[in-house]
Amino acid sequence: MEHFESRAATHDLGGQSRFICKPIDRQAQIPIDDFGRRVDALRIVLGGAKIVTVDELRRAVEGLSVGEYEGMGYYERWLHALCAIMIEKGVLTEEDLG
Repeated sequence: MEHFESRAATHDLGGQSRFICKPIDRQAQIPIDDFGRRVDALRIVLGGAKIVTVDELRRAVEGLSVGEYEGMGYYERWLHALCAIMIEKGVLTEEDLG
């Protein structure tokens, strides 16, 4: 039988006391700025070119450390994940990204 780590993944926020009993505004609009639009466009282009899959993106976002995850916004996480995947695949190097 395999033993799995008992802690929840960084992105798994369910049941954490700091989020319990806070109302959810289901009508709230989530604003998207130009940065978010550009990152989403990059995701679409990389996906269409079969360079990055949704599964790879999810794995990379879910693999962020707690500090990284909590220190980044939604689209910052996506961009970080896209860059990490492209480095992993040899499409880009760290030097390419500056």
